[in-house]
Amino acid sequence: MVEKSTAKRLLFIDRDGTLINEAPPTYQLDSFEKLCFYPHVFEYMRAIATTLPFELVMVTNQDGLGTAAFPEQSFWPVHNLVIKSFENENVFFSKVLIDKTYPHQNAATRKPGTAMLNSYLNNADYDIKNSFVIGDRITDMQLAKNIGCKGIWLNVDEALGAVEINDTVMDLKKQTIVLTTTQWKNIYEFLKTNTV
Repeated sequence: MVEKSTAKRLLFIDRDGTLINEAPPTYQLDSFEKLCFYPHVFEYMRAIATTLPFELVMVTNQDGLGTAAFPEQSFWPVHNLVIKSFENENVFFSKVLIDKTYPHQNAATRKPGTAMLNSYLNNADYDIKNSFVIGDRITDMQLAKNIGCKGIWLNVDEALGAVEINDTVMDLKKQTIVLTTTQWKNIYEFLKTNTV
């Protein structure tokens, strides 16, 4: 008899553009007026969190957080409301990982860099190969490739993050991306169908 693996599967989930709508032109969620949740995200995130065997981890780049242009005191109240809103729907993130650097700094912690995820990589407690990154930017899909899992692309704008990736979009579509959609319903149905 084959013993079933007890390693945890993970969903590494982006925040802006994935759980909440992007806030152009600055792309900084720094006021309550800018907060708008992605359509149907509560319905399907709740279904994922309560019926599927994934641990949820939020992974987000917040360019320049803590600088004068993006002070932390304007970030945390809105971010905490986002987290509390999901918790009210029985959606709990085991960790919230935030990179505060700018793209030009090329920090290893900034997606698609993998340093924020070191505690999960090469850790027998986690089944990275059968885990997923969910995000709206192609950098999220590059992150999936970089850590050795698959990507679910909530693709509203294919150009978002394209200058920060090593591979072409076409290569990522062939090798890494297993679902491209704009609907959380499709994400839930894909994960449900592909969960053993």
